[in-house]
Amino acid sequence: MSVTIARLSAGFPNVIGTIDCTHIAIKAPPQGPNEGDFVNRKGVHSINVQMVCDSMCHITNVEAKWPGSVHDSRIFRESGLCTLFERGKKKRLILIFHTYFGPNITAFLHYTGAYDGIPLGDRGYACRQYFMTLFPDPNPGPRTCYNAALARTRARIEMTFGQIKGRFQCLKSLRVAPDRACDIIVACAVLHNIATIRKERTPVVEVQPDDDLQPVHLDQPSGRAARDRIVQHYFEY
Repeated sequence: MSVTIARLSAGFPNVIGTIDCTHIAIKAPPQGPNEGDFVNRKGVHSINVQMVCDSMCHITNVEAKWPGSVHDSRIFRESGLCTLFERGKKKRLILIFHTYFGPNITAFLHYTGAYDGIPLGDRGYACRQYFMTLFPDPNPGPRTCYNAALARTRARIEMTFGQIKGRFQCLKSLRVAPDRACDIIVACAVLHNIATIRKERTPVVEVQPDDDLQPVHLDQPSGRAARDRIVQHYFEY
């Protein structure tokens, strides 16, 4: 149902979810060889957290283990979600979280059945056959319509970030060690889903502007071809 809602509300076809990363500030870890890894582009110690959400702002996937200096595209590239897509195991997302405690904490989903859909991301990610991103500086026309539809659909993940940070003020800055911070982030994601499913009051959302990261890898040829096919089938009138 959420795929249908996303398509109808923003005009982008076959969306399985929108993906992005958000930084959760933490206190500076003790001085050591890895302390600098947690300093992000803004000079703040943080955890860079990848999340995927659906059109109802349910968090369907979360990776909370990477220090703030790591680029969004690397987090996706090394995630279990990317591995499943690369292997062609297209399966339905089910909201069952597994949590691994310790320095490499992560949460992910069990998969069952089959789906026909793609995730959407911003220009911080490379366009892949199964992962659509924006055209860089398109001329007016179908590609501009494609970009507009993708941006409207992808806005759900920014809204989700605003909701979870509004519900859990601790996520503004966690004064704990990195491994403990990852535990708390995952717990907040689970509690956010429970609150959303129960239709609890939604906090006032302060949507932050995109970081507009540039991809560290060029778009893949198969991704560009798939993106062109979507434009041809859905955005050329």
